Amino acid sequence: MEQLRSDFLKAVRDRGFLHQCTDMDALDARAMEGPIPAYIGFDATADSLHAGSLVPIMLLRLLQRTGHKPIVLMGGGTTKVGDPSGKDEQRKLLTDDDIQRNIDGIKKVFEKFLTFGDGPTDAVMVNNDDWLSQLAYIPFLRDFGRHFSVNRMLKFDSVALRLEREQPLSFLEFNYMILQAYDFVELHKRHGVCLQMGGSDQWGNIVNGVELGRRTDDASLYGLTVPLLTTASGAKMGKTASGAVWLNAERLSAYDYWQYWRNTEDADVGRFLRLFTDLPLDEIAELEKAEGAAINDVKIRLANEATKLCHGAEAAAAAAETARKTFEQGGLGDDLPTVEIPASELAGGIGILNALTLVGLTQSNGDARRQIKGGAIRVNDQKVEHDGLTLGSDAAIDGVVKLSMGKKKHALLKVV
Repeated sequence: MEQLRSDFLKAVRDRGFLHQCTDMDALDARAMEGPIPAYIGFDATADSLHAGSLVPIMLLRLLQRTGHKPIVLMGGGTTKVGDPSGKDEQRKLLTDDDIQRNIDGIKKVFEKFLTFGDGPTDAVMVNNDDWLSQLAYIPFLRDFGRHFSVNRMLKFDSVALRLEREQPLSFLEFNYMILQAYDFVELHKRHGVCLQMGGSDQWGNIVNGVELGRRTDDASLYGLTVPLLTTASGAKMGKTASGAVWLNAERLSAYDYWQYWRNTEDADVGRFLRLFTDLPLDEIAELEKAEGAAINDVKIRLANEATKLCHGAEAAAAAAETARKTFEQGGLGDDLPTVEIPASELAGGIGILNALTLVGLTQSNGDARRQIKGGAIRVNDQKVEHDGLTLGSDAAIDGVVKLSMGKKKHALLKVV
């Protein structure tokens, strides 16, 4: 491990991305020879990725920054099958139109983190439906199915866990690992790809691809996995009490994204700076020395850097300024989530439960009632004591009603 020579693998190790690798020494030597085309697969089950996908996204970015070629594989074909890894039940089947719409949305995410083009280290996005939909069933089974042992496949965690829990596992899903292995072989033929990367739960699938390439084409392929990330308190990365932390602005505002990183637990700050920013390691080491109240300044730096990558420098600066005005000065800020409401509607009165749900602070009237009962809700910085409160025209200050849940979540009702 200490003898690594390539910038890529040294950075992977030093920034905390490394979990497992099939042949570290050989991959290190290959990385010294010239650009490595490497890929990570993403299924198109939604029109955006969330922060739980940021580790592989940042790994592709690191790959490109150290002189190699990222291949983003969109699972237009495998999405029709469904990866059973980490799932307790079968996925809902999507139409071709649904899948294409999701791919279009996800591509917007990658365009922020990677440079696409035709150069030797420019990223490309490919869709495995281009080849999977063309497969003839019998020839595919004959040429590739014979290389897979059902006995071994049954032992993979993605399959074994479902069987142990006596939860249904369709034959459709059971095929997923074969198709993923075939993707690796096909990408090697089409794009010279020699490295597949992914989360640690994909290790078995990745090894299958490495072995399939060796058996069918005598290809030297490699696999590398990253750790599955949880926060210091054990929470799943990319999830909050109010839902997923989406990477598309249409799904989550830049301000809310900034707040997610600003609220990082103290114990996670250094690790997250290494994984989710481009800051140099020596600078991160200095930032990690912060203690007491100074840690909050480092969290703001983390939020600024992470938001800059995902939403741009301007949006990051606006989010930081909004937070400063809101929390340091008690002001409203210009970038808080805002919902416009006709003056006539406010004049007629709007219930606090409806208002909270309308601006997205709560998910339902029941959720709003619970928050009010717990003392978490304020209107114009005044605590709401009962859930029967009705907001009228007199609630607007300079044409705006400020709604808050807790100390850090705010939204505005703007009278128009």
